[in-house]
Amino acid sequence: MEQNVIRKALVTGGAGFLGSHLCRRLLAEGYEVTALDNLFTGTRTNIEDLLDNSRFSFVLHDVTRPFWGQFDEIYNLACPASPVHYQYRPIETMKTSVLGMMNMLELALKTKAKILHSSTSEVYGDPLVHPQVETYWGNVNTIGIRSCYDEGKRCAETLAADYRREYGVDVRMVRIFNTYGPSMHPKDGRVISNFIMQALNNEDITLFGDGLQTRSFQYCDDLTDAMRRYMELPREAVDAFCEKKGLGSPVINTGNPEEYTIKELAEETLRQLPESKSKLVYRPLPSDDPKRRKPDIAFAKELLGWEPKVSLQDGLAKTIEYFRKLGE
Repeated sequence: MEQNVIRKALVTGGAGFLGSHLCRRLLAEGYEVTALDNLFTGTRTNIEDLLDNSRFSFVLHDVTRPFWGQFDEIYNLACPASPVHYQYRPIETMKTSVLGMMNMLELALKTKAKILHSSTSEVYGDPLVHPQVETYWGNVNTIGIRSCYDEGKRCAETLAADYRREYGVDVRMVRIFNTYGPSMHPKDGRVISNFIMQALNNEDITLFGDGLQTRSFQYCDDLTDAMRRYMELPREAVDAFCEKKGLGSPVINTGNPEEYTIKELAEETLRQLPESKSKLVYRPLPSDDPKRRKPDIAFAKELLGWEPKVSLQDGLAKTIEYFRKLGE
């Protein structure tokens, strides 16, 4: 009688916001999961409930240094993703994006593992094309205060594409648009966590510029679903799709195409926290801040049969509840 083989997955950034959600999803599907993290932005608290699971292990490690192990699948999520963190350590951010990607690609090459790289909508910069499609090359400042992240992720995509072309590594890439949910760091500087924390603490809610710049907000469970669907596809299907669509490498957008102004987000946050005494205040717009951001997810729909299911209203309610409990 043939025994069931347990698949092994490596998740870099596994103690982070998104990494911890992905670890839970993989464990729920029966995987053996190794989470790698240097805890710069991740926390042990995010994975505390997983440490007693016999199929889960945590390794304190920085991906800028090589790591070896036998895995079937590698999910590369390691990188500071909020402006507060990546602008605080810009060189480390660039190293994590580039050296970390190279180390994971080397591991995938030597062990014949599939690898999924978490890229970002920031590769589009302040876009001149709206909504953003995967074939758009972007409008990015190479020497601005956000460039360590934007250009680091763009370089990581280049490495992934070239390892696929030159060495045949089975690479898949997702360009993640603004994602939120429980386990976000309360001080990570992202707009949703900022607004919720300000409202809970009865502080003024800070809008930059006129508050009319737009974003599209994706709930974390929708993103992990897209990642898993992508990795479950056979390589032949991914390659055929790339050839059909004229993509140089298998990269797809993952995000919620519902577009909201930042002011609308602030107003919805206050609507869900009616007891808050917070008011809206306006500050100057930061350098290189994109004015519009919305994914075209036609490729994800066609290739993965995927589209987000969680509305901003429902996802925001779950995230507010998480932050409420965090403050108790």
